[in-house]
Amino acid sequence: MTGRERVYRTEAIILRRQDFGEADRILTVLTPEYGKIRLLAKGARRPSSRKAGHLEPFTRVDLMVARGRNLDLVTQAESRWVFSSRGSDLVRFGCASYAAEALDRFTVEESESHNLYLLLRHTLERLEEDIDPGMVLRYFELELLDAAGFRPSLFQCVGCGEEIQPQDQFFSVQDGGVLCPACGKHRADALPVSLSALKVLRYFQREPFHKIAGLKLNEKTLAELELLLETYFNTLLERRLNTPAFIRQVEKLKQKRKLAYQQSETLLIRD
Repeated sequence: MTGRERVYRTEAIILRRQDFGEADRILTVLTPEYGKIRLLAKGARRPSSRKAGHLEPFTRVDLMVARGRNLDLVTQAESRWVFSSRGSDLVRFGCASYAAEALDRFTVEESESHNLYLLLRHTLERLEEDIDPGMVLRYFELELLDAAGFRPSLFQCVGCGEEIQPQDQFFSVQDGGVLCPACGKHRADALPVSLSALKVLRYFQREPFHKIAGLKLNEKTLAELELLLETYFNTLLERRLNTPAFIRQVEKLKQKRKLAYQQSETLLIRD
């Protein structure tokens, strides 16, 4: 951090938190000025704490922070924006958790992060809107890869360098780009990618989100993009992220409930 002031103020988004001691919490937050930092919120788990309600995950908050010996201390907290889908929509909550987890894994502490901060802020806000959360995440993933220096190569074959033709291709998770059919069929790390999915990837990569929001994509293409980008993320991070499995479980449960409801409605009509 610049300077050695004893107290400083910053805006932040709460990425995650963990219990510490009998009543405290350790927070991992993302700030525009100081990057990702860890803070100690003393007494935050006490029912009487004035800070507790302002330090929920994905909340955008103004913080007053005092420097500490090991961890800086949160002395004041005031919410500026709250992720309201936390308890009402588990899919959107899972998507918010995924965005926070992925960004956390791709960033190091105390590195400049103004663009990443805005990316996360806008992603959380979009997840509250009437937009397919899967599309919000796919756009977020491509923007995060770009910011982290892993922008996928989608126009030239990363194997032979030839321009990609309008047909089904492959994607190399090791080389981070598209492989033509001639190169891809011999690569163990290559995932098949359809022409329609490749077109969506290219469009997401070059256009602002307001042009993306109105698109209607079929479930097959969205599922293909989800698998491709999740595999690419796992390869880059050398580990699996935790939240994608949770999102899929919630989506399956919602689908089962929807099917059960439709069956019960059919029975009522017959009766």
